Formats: sequence, C-alpha cells, structure tokens
Amino acid sequence: MGIWSSGTSLLKTITIFNKPQPPLICMNGNSTTTCPSYYPQKIEHDDSKAESCPEYFRWIHQDLKPWESTGITRDMVERGKNISHFRLVVIDGKAYIEKYAKSYQTRDMFTIWGILQLLRLYPGKIPDLEIMFQCGDKTMVKKNSFKDISPPPLFHYCGEKNSFDIVFPDWTFWGWAELTIRPWEQTLENIREGNKLQWQKEKAHNFQNTKLEEQCTYRYKIYVEGATWSVSEKYIIACDSMTMFIEPRYYDFFTRNMVPLKHYWPITSKNMCEDIEFAVNWGNTHIDKAQAIGKGGTNYILENLKMKFVYDYMFHLLNEYAKLMRFKPSIPEGAIEICSESMACPIRGLRKRLLMESMVNSPSDTPPCTMPPPYKPEALQMLIQQNEDLIKKVNTRAVDNDN
Repeated sequence: MGIWSSGTSLLKTITIFNKPQPPLICMNGNSTTTCPSYYPQKIEHDDSKAESCPEYFRWIHQDLKPWESTGITRDMVERGKNISHFRLVVIDGKAYIEKYAKSYQTRDMFTIWGILQLLRLYPGKIPDLEIMFQCGDKTMVKKNSFKDISPPPLFHYCGEKNSFDIVFPDWTFWGWAELTIRPWEQTLENIREGNKLQWQKEKAHNFQNTKLEEQCTYRYKIYVEGATWSVSEKYIIACDSMTMFIEPRYYDFFTRNMVPLKHYWPITSKNMCEDIEFAVNWGNTHIDKAQAIGKGGTNYILENLKMKFVYDYMFHLLNEYAKLMRFKPSIPEGAIEICSESMACPIRGLRKRLLMESMVNSPSDTPPCTMPPPYKPEALQMLIQQNEDLIKKVNTRAVDNDN
C-alpha cells in the first residue's frame, strides 16, 4: 500500500486500494504545452516490503565506478555536451530538457517519455540531478581518450569494455513508432502467446520477416550486432528458441549476467558458419537440452526484465548517480519544463497511441526493489572467468551431454 500526497485540493491524501488513475489532462483541447499540477507530488512506501532487485543491478556500481573517487563535477558534465543529444535536469520532481542535436527517428522522444513515466511511478523519489544523454548507436566516451582527465558521465543505450558510457534502458521499452512496435509490456505479452513452439515438430530454421510475436515458432534464433548492439536482443531472447549470440562486443543494461549454455549459445565471429552448423547439429541431436537453453533465455527475460524492474533500474541508476554529484543542478537558459501532458497532448496518430499505451497512470503501490551491493573484485573476476570457460568449452567442441 502507498500513500499519495499532493499540494492540490483534488488529491491531498489518497490511500491506494484500487489504484485510482489520474487522467492525462489536455487543456485547450489537445494543444497543451504547460504542465498541470494535479498529479501527486510524493508517495510514501513501506520499504520493508521491497523485493530484491535482479543481479544485473550490481553493474550500476561498476558503470559509475570511474567517478567513485572524484565525484561528478559540473565541468565533467559540461564536457559531454558536444557529444549529447539532450540534457535532462530534474529539480523538485520536475523535468527540464535542453536539446542539442536531432536524434535518429524518435529515439529521444520515447527516451524522455520513459523518464517522465519514472517520475510518475515514483513521485518525489527522484533526486535533483543533471545528466547528458546520447541517443546514437556508437559508444562515445572512449577510455583511451581519458587517460589523464576524468571522463564525462554520458548516459547511453549500450556500453563496451573500451568505453565509459553509462548504460540506460533504450527507447523501445515505450514503443518504436517507425517500426510499429508496441511498448515492452504489450509486446512481451504478444511474444508469450507466440511461444507455443513444438520443438519436436518444428523445422530447424530461423525466423522470416514477420511480426515479432509471429517469429517465436522456430527452434533457433540468431542475435547479431549491427553498427553496435541491437534493440532486437530482448525480443529474440524472449522467444523460447535457442538463441545463438554471435560474439557480441557491446552490452545493454540487463545482459551482463546471462550465462552461456544456460541462457544462450555462443558463436564466434571468426568461425561463424562452422559454429552455427555445429550448434544446429548439437541442438537437433540434443533437442531437450537445446530447448532448455531456449527456455532459460526466455525465463531470464520474463523474471528479470519486467517493466517494473526496468523502472527500478532507472531509479537506482539515477539515485546512485545523484549521490556522486558535487554541484547543485540548475535549469539552463535554453531548457524547457516537460511533462506527460506537454509531450502527449499535442501529437496524433501512432506516436500518441504508443505514448498512451506506455503511460504510467498512478504511482506505484510498492517500493523500488532493494539494490544489491557491488561486486567484490574477486567475485566479478570469477563471474567473467566462468563465462569465458563456458564459451571456450563450446569453441573447442567439448560440450558433453551434461550441458
């Protein structure tokens, strides 16, 4: 149970039992450009009832480690301005955006929308902060460029071992208008319906060009990176098929705790064709075990990538980031206040439908999950080594019947 509190007479204190849903209020027809004050400004939770966060939340500490000893200064943040698409400022629970460059398609729009929904889910719980955000494909903060100076803390959709980019959920969790892909919750439900794969009857081939939910009737799927990581990853893993990962160089926020031969089958890029042939032959010979790997990947997604955990990851990442800030956030001269109304009310068509479908209608009645502690160096090294050993086992064709 949670308690809402608001400065308005409409919603001063409401105890949530049936989760009332404040509507999206569009003033002046649908041309609202201002932010109303009807929504609860704060919510209190019984934190003792919080569930544990998934293990991959531990990587938040690792991603912020470059600023652990120095903190984050304004100068560091400003150094990221020329490689950012927008600056986000949160002060007293209100969001302000200053845009610097046009992103590809509507990536920035749906990313900002997702952050606004986080503010609606946990009103009053996001601290004052100031971040720079990059919406492109490629990592920008290369480690070899910042050997003698602190790197700018830049939020981005993916990371790699040679960059300092801070990994954040990508825009497609709230919809991808250009590809007519619905928000993650609805898409995942459709994929579940498509996960009626009869392994003994299905042909050993990969998916064709169909809707996402219609691509989950094949025994094997392949995940291959494009320019960098691909947002297709989560959809592919959720399909019950044994997913083959072609030696990914990049990672997103939830994949670093996935285990080879448990959640996916590793493929090297150098011997890709031979490796895929071996994987298919092995899977056809060990159908139950191949199916278990497919189910393992699906369960990883279903258990660890619920939309609540996506928001909780954002919540903890922003809170840990704010703890490192060594300056007081301020609203830049060119920034504008932005909220769900000012974003959604003026637009029409598919984009509006996706925003409405992914909108948080009321504060959460449960607290954010409990953040796990950072990895100890020896535990982190053991995790990395175990995965490397499993990949080596596949590469040397030493996979036995116990896998």
